[in-house]
Amino acid sequence: MTSDARERIVDARLHLLGRQVLDADGEPVGAVDDLALAGPEGAGAEAGREAHIDAILVGPVLATRLFGGRVPDSRLPRIAWDDVGHVGTAVELTVPSDRLDAVWVERWVRDRLIARIPGGRHDPEAEE
Repeated sequence: MTSDARERIVDARLHLLGRQVLDADGEPVGAVDDLALAGPEGAGAEAGREAHIDAILVGPVLATRLFGGRVPDSRLPRIAWDDVGHVGTAVELTVPSDRLDAVWVERWVRDRLIARIPGGRHDPEAEE
């Protein structure tokens, strides 16, 4: 949301963190776990200075929620803020999920684990 017409002030805790992220097709991608901030002209964000959202961070954090700790930001998949189309009850993207690195874990599980289960390579809802 870089153009002046699309800029708005949001409360990260209220409007972003924990919200579900949907791709351009309405498919869930994950939840907003954190934000990457940048200062003016791409410089690092500093406390007490103007900053903007550079990316939203999503990812597999279930293990850390169960066992404690926190996933390092470098391990959380980033979705560029430019790919965000709308912030409402969910964060809606303008790109399909297959163009994002954010769903690599889901693809890996599908291709390496689920596909090896008998019947795991077809969609049961497609057969009627």
